[in-house]
Amino acid sequence: MTDAVTEAPSLFEQALERYQQGAPLAEVIASFEQITQQEPRLSAGWTCLAWLQLLDNQPQAGLRSARLAVKLNPQDPQARINLSLAMLETNAKGVREHIELVQRLRLMAPELASELDGAIEDGLARRPDWQALQKVKAWLQA
Repeated sequence: MTDAVTEAPSLFEQALERYQQGAPLAEVIASFEQITQQEPRLSAGWTCLAWLQLLDNQPQAGLRSARLAVKLNPQDPQARINLSLAMLETNAKGVREHIELVQRLRLMAPELASELDGAIEDGLARRPDWQALQKVKAWLQA
């Protein structure tokens, strides 16, 4: 068990780096699935997995992963954004409460706002036709 704990951050960093270098989504998704299997309570792993699944147009899988990420870390704004995206793409209700929480967190931590904006821009660069992300971006800038 301790091997998995010490290995997970390394796998996480490697997977994140491959994503940033433009590796195929299927490969990076497989890496994050492995990370979440080894470290099921690592909220960042679920947050990344949800984002990747949504980028890869897998809204149902993204919804499951995003719900787990929010359950593990309710204050993570990226997890809330991912959950909002998944809910929009699956026509689920309750998006507003997540967007409002992210808006409040952005006001309290401006450095966090720029990090979130960067993630949104990255998502739109990788998937320019992502209508749900365009909506979330507009709501967060309102």
